[in-house]
Amino acid sequence: MIEPLPDILVEPVVRAALAEDLGRAGDITSAACIDADARLYARFAARRAGVVAGLACARLAVLALDPAAVFEVAARDGDHLQAGTVIARVEANARALLSAERTALNLMGRLSGIATLTRAYVEAVAGTGAVITDTRKTTPGLRALEKYAVRCGGGVNHRFGLDDAILIKDNHVAAAGGVGAAIRRAKAAAGHLVKIEAEVDSLDQLDQALAERPDVIMLDNFSLEDLRAAVARAKGQVVLEASGGVNLETVRAIAETGVDVISVGALTHSAPVLDIGLDAD
Repeated sequence: MIEPLPDILVEPVVRAALAEDLGRAGDITSAACIDADARLYARFAARRAGVVAGLACARLAVLALDPAAVFEVAARDGDHLQAGTVIARVEANARALLSAERTALNLMGRLSGIATLTRAYVEAVAGTGAVITDTRKTTPGLRALEKYAVRCGGGVNHRFGLDDAILIKDNHVAAAGGVGAAIRRAKAAAGHLVKIEAEVDSLDQLDQALAERPDVIMLDNFSLEDLRAAVARAKGQVVLEASGGVNLETVRAIAETGVDVISVGALTHSAPVLDIGLDAD
């Protein structure tokens, strides 16, 4: 079971999305067409198969506009659902529910799409020992939610921001005068709880990085042959992360080289939205 995000982290995102949609005058369509005290019974349901994530977004969107609404979940984040499966049932003020509908569906569909794509990658490498992780290529303002969706799909999270781990990339290496120099400077500056990862783009750079013993080495756009050579050279001294050129067609072969982690930016920057609908009962 996936530990849900606290509402205090989700609610600001939901309220910002509602405010954007309600604009300067609110939902003028619902106000014009529906009695102020009308009630509506409806269900959120998957319109195609996938992994659900973001139920809290839908719940909080509805409750923000009708605090007395009844929101009953029929599935949990991380569940794989078939097309037609009911995710949640809701009873609420009709105007409020219809005003919240698009925000609820936008967020839940986006997060469920990420969870669904992540699950496909995780299943593709099953049995290899490699884990699938995300990147910082997330939608601005939605990082915590999108990384949560990766967890719902069975992936693990890379760093959340610039402040929770040291990741020495190629431009850091160029500015610091080499990968070895960059790692040494990072070790001198890092606190005892801060991990250090260095990106390398060749086996020669790998050897330089290995000599400095960072916690993790990222193998950027290595061929399969070079990935296997890197695993042999590292001999388990550090965690090896493969990055670049990863898709559902290549990920299994990458995992079979023996790397520990495979990072996939597409999990969050290219996941298609899972089609979820809200239909009146």
